[in-house]
Amino acid sequence: MDTTDPYIQFDDEGRCNHCREFTAQIKQYNETQRWSEKHLAQIVKKIKQDGVNKKYDCILGVSGGVDSSYVAYQLKQLGLRTLLVHMDNGWDSQPSVANIRNVADGLEFDYESFVLDWEEFKRLQLAFLRADVIEAETPTDIAIAGCLHRVAAKHGVKYIISGGNIFTEGILPGYWHYNSRDKRYLNDINRKFGNDTLKKFPHFGLFEESYYKFFRKIKMVYIINFFNYNKTTAMQLLEEKLGWKQYGGKHHESLYTKFVQSYLLPVKFAIDYRRATYSSMICSGIMDRETALKKLQSLPYDADNMEAVIKYIALKLEITSDELKKIIARPGKTFNSYKNTDMLLSTIYKIYRKIN
Repeated sequence: MDTTDPYIQFDDEGRCNHCREFTAQIKQYNETQRWSEKHLAQIVKKIKQDGVNKKYDCILGVSGGVDSSYVAYQLKQLGLRTLLVHMDNGWDSQPSVANIRNVADGLEFDYESFVLDWEEFKRLQLAFLRADVIEAETPTDIAIAGCLHRVAAKHGVKYIISGGNIFTEGILPGYWHYNSRDKRYLNDINRKFGNDTLKKFPHFGLFEESYYKFFRKIKMVYIINFFNYNKTTAMQLLEEKLGWKQYGGKHHESLYTKFVQSYLLPVKFAIDYRRATYSSMICSGIMDRETALKKLQSLPYDADNMEAVIKYIALKLEITSDELKKIIARPGKTFNSYKNTDMLLSTIYKIYRKIN
């Protein structure tokens, strides 16, 4: 990690606050045996009990990526009746689509696709691009959470299994990604740059989260943390067992996410997401620091192919390549440039974490 996170703090030994917090969290979980086989067995038992007389025990959001595909495989081994759900925002790569199909067929899991209204979603994505904020992917993040909870509620399922994990995602500076639950922030950007009422978009702000969590009793479970997760080993297993294929870097199963994380953020904001991923992997013992620094010497994008990528992104968003290039070249802004409820949300989540 470096000072592209302006709030980063280093101690006398050169360790940043992100790595110190990560290490402390790992230690706490190990000491309380939160990631023990016994605890996993208790969770699985509870999920199965709550699934009695229902078609599914849980649902799993799948993208065709390695994390969610590996979780699907493990859920099969645990004997959980799982409904696979994919949020289709129109940006899936062909390898990711094939991976989802192979995982569903190979594991004999039912599968549902939650397809967003493309015209509406496209305008929302454009609004965030034109707002010049770091959170270009916030519309997708909201849609994923919104669609998964809607599907879970529809089927009466109490558990959403996530492919998120601490091993490769434990470190992510708050400055790099503002809270996607802030609907005031979303609506302000949409009003200024989108001019759309978002009638079909699956909103997921604080109100929706509270409704599903407290009234529908739906829980998120990060079950991958219970396994000795190594991404390289996981990919080999998926290739052998399910015909899964590699698709590139982290989150590159989505063509738009690939563009945002590998090009827009490094060029416009000097933010290289690989730093957070590699830092998590170093703290998890999956990668050594020297290897990470060597990998960071290369560009996060294919410079020879970027003109074609920009042309494709612009064409799909129905803007000119020149406009997209101008957006990329403009100075970036933070969430504080727009209306938000940061202080209120921070206080609410801080209180919730303390009592929970």
